[in-house]
Amino acid sequence: MVVLKAASPPTVPSVNKINNGYPCSNGTIKPLITPSPSSFINLDQGDPEVFRSYWRKKSEECTVVINGEDLMSYLSDTSNVCWFMLPELREAIQRLHRVVGNASVGMDKHIVVGTGSTQLFQAALFALSPSDSPNPINVVAASPYYSEYQEEVEILRSGLYRWGGDAREYDKNEAYIEVVTAPNNPCGSIRRAVANCEGEGKVIHDFAYYWPQYTPITQQYDHDLMLFTFSKCTGHAGSRIGWAIVKDIEVARKMTRFIQMSSIGVSKESQIRVAKIIGVICDSYQKIGSSLDSDELFFEYSNRKMRERWEKLRAIVEKSNLFSLAKYPKAYCTFTNNTSESYPAFAWMKCKGGIEDCESFLRNLKVFVRGGKRFGVDQKYARVSLLSRDEMFNEFLTRISNITSDRKYKLN
Repeated sequence: MVVLKAASPPTVPSVNKINNGYPCSNGTIKPLITPSPSSFINLDQGDPEVFRSYWRKKSEECTVVINGEDLMSYLSDTSNVCWFMLPELREAIQRLHRVVGNASVGMDKHIVVGTGSTQLFQAALFALSPSDSPNPINVVAASPYYSEYQEEVEILRSGLYRWGGDAREYDKNEAYIEVVTAPNNPCGSIRRAVANCEGEGKVIHDFAYYWPQYTPITQQYDHDLMLFTFSKCTGHAGSRIGWAIVKDIEVARKMTRFIQMSSIGVSKESQIRVAKIIGVICDSYQKIGSSLDSDELFFEYSNRKMRERWEKLRAIVEKSNLFSLAKYPKAYCTFTNNTSESYPAFAWMKCKGGIEDCESFLRNLKVFVRGGKRFGVDQKYARVSLLSRDEMFNEFLTRISNITSDRKYKLN
């Protein structure tokens, strides 16, 4: 919750009222829409509302007060490469990674903040592309790859880079940029660079989902260029904050230049809010050993939430002869000091038997999902978001449970 101090401040809804809808700036509540058996439910997008109930309880702790004269300048810290990043956000990001242990943030690293990791991806492509090459550099990713990579590469019709397809099939003797997503979106597996060719390769590591609620933290990564997003870390997608951890200062400078030219920096209001919320998370882990309940710890709460969803979904799918789900090996998590399996943000479902198009099949159930073709694979696959509100997720379970028990859909 952000409270803006002004001459006539808006009425801030009480926590109890917010339970029943979205608070608006004028003090009213926009009611939540509860899906009915006849309504469409959208599980195509990864809109992370699954953790809303946790943050509702933390509403007061996460309050930020911004005065009318605050944050007016473009500039934040001119001594830093990323001059529009607030020092408190940089310190909060460093603290978060030290608490979780998923990425190295030592003195040799540079942090660049962006309007979500989408802007940072474009900035990384700009920074890694040679400016003196007569031909665009190829951008590749191993299928199934994130469905937006190709569109993000192609949308600007850049003369610096172009989409090069599946990294496993890339065999050109030309320079390339490989995008490695770990855990992978859509399938949840841990990925490494796979391109095997004679061309000089550079790698962007997208760690949007490398957080303890989705996968065991098995090591502290220390790659040249790593992308993270607040959206999937905590669920606050509306704040539109992502960050890159970069080794090479010249790459960090070029990324900063791209963001400067595209948006002249990043919203300071969002930066302040993100720094505050990260602080709330980290502070709670410093209180371990006190009377704190495990549900007071964000990553414990969110991991339990994802585990419960996966257990419910697997129980239904295992009784079905229509679908199958990917299985994940157990691994030791250095953050929780426990061995567990992954609980990805998306279910990578495969239709079996005579169903050739999983997306269309689920659409007939009035469930929007994203088909395999968007990820560079067969249409028998579809990505289903597990990040929606409880009402949406439970309605999805009801529909696939009913369809798998209906005899007219049983296949030989």
